[in-house]
Amino acid sequence: MKRVLAINSSPKRGKSNTSLILNPFLDGIKEAGADVELFYTRDLEIKPCTGEFNCWVKHPGECYQQDDMKQLYPKLEEADILVFATPVYVDGITGSLKNLVDRMIPLIKPIIEIREGHCRHPPRKRVRKGQLVLVSNCGFWELDNFDPVVLHMKALCRNMSRIFAGALLRPHGSALKTMMKMGQPVDDVFKAAKEAGHQLIDDGKMSPETLITISRELLPLEMYLQGVNREFRQALNALTIK
Repeated sequence: MKRVLAINSSPKRGKSNTSLILNPFLDGIKEAGADVELFYTRDLEIKPCTGEFNCWVKHPGECYQQDDMKQLYPKLEEADILVFATPVYVDGITGSLKNLVDRMIPLIKPIIEIREGHCRHPPRKRVRKGQLVLVSNCGFWELDNFDPVVLHMKALCRNMSRIFAGALLRPHGSALKTMMKMGQPVDDVFKAAKEAGHQLIDDGKMSPETLITISRELLPLEMYLQGVNREFRQALNALTIK
């Protein structure tokens, strides 16, 4: 049975727009027979890396800090598939996920080797060389707003000797909940997210067609802008009235 470790770094936990895509994806993974553990960074104490390199030279493979990374390290080491879920924050991942990623350096050795023509750190023997999947939501309308985050995850995979298995991306994701309340046809997005989970476990990969459906246009740009800006203006007007 494949082990899947999912990290949701949205501060809104299970009520987030990111969870709207992540949850059916994980449901599909479970239905396909994999074991899934889900953690929310909001519920974890993960201190920033202090750059002491104790985990490399004083106590190889062990971080000196005593926090919730202690329980995550064995799970990170044993996971066949890592799922990192994050909203796009200022063109990148959330700070809480970045803290977690920075604290993963005990999983690699300090020695630098040339791998595929590039300087890399080799993983420790106890760390599985599995896959990584990105699940991300963005408030901006265009799909290319995810480019920095996708590049970051691909670089992380190269450095951690993992295979980047793909990304479930949901641009103008804040429209999903509104469209659901209005009864608009968005079920295909959630069905595609669930199907992506099945495909990942059954086939070892997710089809481009499935990922395109998850990222499909929900409504025209101008209509989206009108709706989002109207909500913000109403919130600002309410403050003025008070």
